[in-house]
Amino acid sequence: MATLQSTRSSGIGLVFPGQGSQSVGMGKALLAVDPGIKSLYEEASSVLGYDIAALCFEGPAERLNLTEYTQPALLVSSMAALYAFKPLGISPVAVAGHSLGEYSALVAAEGMTYREAVGIVQKRGRYMAEAVPPGTGLVAALLGLGADVVKEVCREASSAGVVAAANFNSPGQIVIAGEKAAVERAIELAKGKGCKKAIPLPVSVPVHTPLMQQAADRLAEDLAAINWSDLKMPLVNNAEARAINKACDIQASLVRQLPSSVLWEDSVKVMAAMGVKTFIEVGPGTVLCGLIKRILPDAVTLNVNDPKSLEATLRTLNVNRETVMSERLTNNV
Repeated sequence: MATLQSTRSSGIGLVFPGQGSQSVGMGKALLAVDPGIKSLYEEASSVLGYDIAALCFEGPAERLNLTEYTQPALLVSSMAALYAFKPLGISPVAVAGHSLGEYSALVAAEGMTYREAVGIVQKRGRYMAEAVPPGTGLVAALLGLGADVVKEVCREASSAGVVAAANFNSPGQIVIAGEKAAVERAIELAKGKGCKKAIPLPVSVPVHTPLMQQAADRLAEDLAAINWSDLKMPLVNNAEARAINKACDIQASLVRQLPSSVLWEDSVKVMAAMGVKTFIEVGPGTVLCGLIKRILPDAVTLNVNDPKSLEATLRTLNVNRETVMSERLTNNV
């Protein structure tokens, strides 16, 4: 049976997904794992002012894919997965989240409360949506180019408007975002420099570009009102790929995150340098598992998003769910 000591020494890191991982029906099957998960949806709904469970479980997809709804829905779904997984004697070396997922990671590390996170990501989504007029932004993934080439392409295309490298996801996969004309120009230039494929992404706003500075400024006021706590485990942040654990570092890091690139490839490498050998994606989808495998081919990647994946992850970790839960009840933990 795994213990806190053995799981920590085995090098486990938790990672939480961001926008693009959402799908109608996400999280619903986890209700069968623990009845307490239902309370997460009820609490979030009381904060949001609408039924988040209905949106996650039934859609419609058109609404779920709007960033102001996507963000709370993904946070709640990730927390449902964490709720199913967290009591099982797992003590991570570090946590990280991709963009929005950084808020899920902060809740996991106990830097902010779940209720605070739900309210903040709702505002974050609204501020992002209001920062750029609908239909004027574009987001695309460029495959097969190095970071320096993508940065050069964005510089050359900037004569057509704002465009920047938004996510450095993995070797050969970099997401660019910005004003539509500038992104389209960058795609043309990228193809001329050997880009294997350019894929427009169904993201409603060009996040992680300078176009989000106004949203970041608005969000800063809300973040300042939160009573942050020191983290129970280090979080590797998006904006700098730096491990933070002090309450005083969290707010500034989240403000920088919105207009800055997500340094995901570097973040994963930092986690590995900290001793993480097994990465567990907690929340909808397996996007991060795929990226991590491209960054660190020898890493073990697991995921928790439904009962089947939860049980598979526990088997791989050699954790007996029933035994751990029984011990926790016996010891009143």
